[in-house]
Amino acid sequence: MSNLLNYGLYQTGWLASVLGAGRGYPWAGMAVALVFIAVHVWLARHRRAEMALILVAGAVGLVVDSTQVRLGLLQFPSGSLVAWLCPPWIVVMWMQFATTLRYSLQWLLGPPVRAAVFGALGGPLAYLVGRRCGAVEWGPSPGLSLAALGLLWMVSVPLLVSVARRHGPAGYRGPAVDASTPSRA
Repeated sequence: MSNLLNYGLYQTGWLASVLGAGRGYPWAGMAVALVFIAVHVWLARHRRAEMALILVAGAVGLVVDSTQVRLGLLQFPSGSLVAWLCPPWIVVMWMQFATTLRYSLQWLLGPPVRAAVFGALGGPLAYLVGRRCGAVEWGPSPGLSLAALGLLWMVSVPLLVSVARRHGPAGYRGPAVDASTPSRA
């Protein structure tokens, strides 16, 4: 899978999820993102390793965003099934984010500080855009919500990068990028 295709699938799934949730159709956006995750796994060289990373990212996202919901730092206007849990569509977005770590965001596999800075800045920025689209709302203190996002993403991205690096295919030292026809292993 090429990095450009990976980036395009991710951005399209992210946009569909955020716009879908913001317009009251969270399941539609989530379905698009799930299709793109399936396409990614189908095209990936090391499917089992990719699926493991995707599932870990979903678990991390569930804990991170549900904690913020429970603390009143974030509110998701649509798609929630349980009041104190984040909605499934945001968990799927975390899963889709994981599809980029060995491909279009492979540069994050370098020094951990790189992933931490990316998370501290990129996490809040993504939620700011999501807020502008109506997909998420801050709690009573927007500054505290943004600070918490920055801190949690500053920890979460290096954690996911560590999983991508350590629990990849046997002998994994870098991205599993291959422009040729993908294997079906």
